[in-house]
Amino acid sequence: MILKASQRGGGKQLGLHLMKTEENEHVEVHEIRGFVSDDIVGALKEAYAVSKGTRCKQFLFSVSLNPPPNERVPVEIFESAIARIEEKNGLIGQPRIVVFHEKEGRRHAHAIWSRIDAETMTAKNLSHFKLKLRDLSREIYLEQGWKMPRGLMNSREADPRNFTLKEWQQAKRTGRGDLKELMQECWAVSDSKAAFMQALKSRGFTLAKGDRRGHVAITPEGEVISIARYTGKKTKDIEARLGKSDTLPSVTEARAQLTKDLSATFKRHMREAEEKKRRDLAPLDAERRAMVQGQRQERTHLRTRQTQRWIEESRARIERFDEGVKGLWGRITGKHAEICKANEREAYAALTRDRDQRQTLMEAQMKDRQALQIHIKATRNRHALMLKELRTDRHAVRQIEHRAAPMKEVRLQAETPTQRTTPPTMRERLDKLRKAEREWGPGRDGNFDRER
Repeated sequence: MILKASQRGGGKQLGLHLMKTEENEHVEVHEIRGFVSDDIVGALKEAYAVSKGTRCKQFLFSVSLNPPPNERVPVEIFESAIARIEEKNGLIGQPRIVVFHEKEGRRHAHAIWSRIDAETMTAKNLSHFKLKLRDLSREIYLEQGWKMPRGLMNSREADPRNFTLKEWQQAKRTGRGDLKELMQECWAVSDSKAAFMQALKSRGFTLAKGDRRGHVAITPEGEVISIARYTGKKTKDIEARLGKSDTLPSVTEARAQLTKDLSATFKRHMREAEEKKRRDLAPLDAERRAMVQGQRQERTHLRTRQTQRWIEESRARIERFDEGVKGLWGRITGKHAEICKANEREAYAALTRDRDQRQTLMEAQMKDRQALQIHIKATRNRHALMLKELRTDRHAVRQIEHRAAPMKEVRLQAETPTQRTTPPTMRERLDKLRKAEREWGPGRDGNFDRER
């Protein structure tokens, strides 16, 4: 099972979190050991009070035990794992709390220890506890024959390998092979600049002013294509119908407007996706709440019947003892001791029977809950995939405005009129050398060394 641990303070907050029934469908306090209080919040307050006698701020050691989701794990496996955690980290005999949670058809446990040794008033040192728990987790998987997570086998394999945004965009661009046909169709159905712009807009394209190519179109992916090249028309024919490109927005402006428009569209799509997710999950959530309520009632009914039966059986065991002189004679002859041993065996058998009944009921309920969780998870995964695709497309849109900006800046810098176009004269070179000598002085080898 997966073991996650942390050293922490905040005992009261942790206690309230462990008892939350809004997030957890079932909460069972399995054990409170070494504390005067018999409730979780009170016990953790005791741990905090003891820690005030030391300088320790993180006076608690909290561990969550998460078995594989499809495995039926009895209580004994959890208890054994908790005992081994305690031994490996030097916490034997320390006060502890064990709580079981059930959520979405899965059962896991939380174990909390007080790190403060009441005799020495020092905190237990938990060196390398994460490595110890990782090794113990691997041991439990091997002992139980469970399928071990790949990340637990090799931490390097836990990192996913995905396409980069550039690769995704490139793959998406290669799927658009009909640009020439589309552009020629828009040109054929229009007879003016306004008609051509409307034809392009209906297909998601924007007419803009190119840096060198005159009239260009911006694709929905932010790519720049030449009108003349893709329509097969000459530049003078393009200008005759569309006029000069000076009145059109630049590529940067067109991309900025495209990004703004598409961002608003994606926000609308995200709202629609969230609303659809809510509608699809509403009946499943109602079924889950009804199932949880029924399961809680079944467990309460079983607990009540077991408690009543325990009282009746305890009364029957007590009635086996003789009273008065006959009882005294039974102590002398050893009959009283035999009855005590028989009662102990029956009491232990009754405890085992009750625990097995609770375990059987929990497993049956968890099986029903997991069957429902399959439908819930499938619905969640379907909507998660939809939202992921929307986020990916939205991220790509945000990059459109900044695409190819560095190359444009370089080109503009190369075209500035202040840049020298002729080589310097010999006199200018000598003046430059004398200026460098006055500022820095010659180095030991006679060269001018700026690092000096």
